[in-house]
This record gives sequence, C-alpha cells and structure tokens, in this order.
Amino acid sequence: MINIKILKKKDLKGYTLIEGFPGLGLVGPMAISYIIDKLGMEYTGYLESDDFPPLISIHHKTPMPPIRVYVNDKYKIVTIFAEFAMPMELIYPLSNSVYKFVKDNGIAKIFSMGGIPKLDGKDIVYVMASTPELVKSLEKSGFKPIEEGVATGISALLLTDSTQDKLPDVSLLVPIIQNIIDPKYAELAIKSLNTLLHLDIDTTELEKEARLVEAKIQELIKKHTESHENYKQAITDSGPSMYA
Repeated sequence: MINIKILKKKDLKGYTLIEGFPGLGLVGPMAISYIIDKLGMEYTGYLESDDFPPLISIHHKTPMPPIRVYVNDKYKIVTIFAEFAMPMELIYPLSNSVYKFVKDNGIAKIFSMGGIPKLDGKDIVYVMASTPELVKSLEKSGFKPIEEGVATGISALLLTDSTQDKLPDVSLLVPIIQNIIDPKYAELAIKSLNTLLHLDIDTTELEKEARLVEAKIQELIKKHTESHENYKQAITDSGPSMYA
C-alpha cells in the first residue's frame, strides 16, 4: 500500500499536477527539480510505503523522504518529485494512489513528463492526451500527437484513468538518445510547460542544476539496486525463501 501524507493541508481544487517519475533520460526528475527551485515551491508532503527501498534523501542538510510533494499557490501547481526508479510491482499501486489524490483534492489537470526514443533527429515534443479536444489544441500549439503506439508506466496508467473520466491529462514525451542523459531534454519539457501553463521559467541555469540532479538520482538508483541485491543475498544465506 502506498500512502500520500500531507504535512500542511491545502485547498488544491483547480490546481494542476505535474509528475515525472524517473524513466528514459531522467527527463521528469531533472525538469521537476528545476521547476521546484525556480518557482520556490513549498514542500507539503511525501509518499510512504513499506515496499519502498530503505532510502532517505539529504536536502539542504535535512533528511527527507525520496518521493515528495510540492505546491506553488501562485501558479496553482502541485508536483511529485521522485529520486528513485519505481520497481515494476509498485507501478499499479502508485498510479492508483496518485490518481486518488488527484480526485480527492479536486485537481483539474495532469501533466506528465518523460522521454521517448529519438528516431528522426528532430527535437519536436510528442504528446498524448485524454480527450480529442486536447489533442487538437496541442497540435495547433506545435506539438506532435502520437497516432499509433504503446505507452507504459505511471503516466500511461494515469492517462488511462483520465481518459475514462474525461479529466484533462497530457503526457509530454521528449525525444532522447537512449543511454544518454542531457539537460536539453529537461529544457524542452520545461519550455513546453511554459507554453501550455503560461509559465515563465528561465532555463538558462538548467544544465548545471540538472547535472546535480542526475548524479544524485543515479547514486540513489545504484544504492537501491545494491540494497536489493544485498537483501536477497542475506535471505539466500539464511535458508530457502520466496523472495524475488
């Protein structure tokens, strides 16, 4: 079970959720970390589960949960920032918890950010959306709708639920070169949000900060993998187990 714990109660009705869990190119975490910093977003909650890896994050000398919720009241934005890759078995319960949070709080829109393998050498941002009207509007704004394909992960499950409920939901997919992490990917995602949400986030300092986020997340992923393997080895050494 995954719970979203809110430390400071806020009225989020009509707000927009921006999510981008670690995935291809680390587009989401790099972009969201930068947005949180530049908009001075307030730390208001976190996600917890006994199934999460035993990790904490140190931020400004303070221990913090590795998946956190931030809010900006001026722009009516909620973000979820995650510093470790979600194990496959937790994707369904996590997406269910996030979508319940959206519905329970009257959040009006969802924007997801991620990567898509680069095929044609162009830097155009691809989109998927929950309603035909949104697709048409995005196309007019210069984005390229995906006409055929398969989507996976948390953003895909959120999009499925949003489509059924006709809740505005947009997945922004930045073309990336696989196995290469580049701040330019996050820059494209943020500029897309600037256009769609009428923000004015300056991306000139993005490269420096994105490199720091990349290094931190890569280290957390490494520690998560090591702790997972060490735990499995400890169980194996102590006798038969069903753990996998």
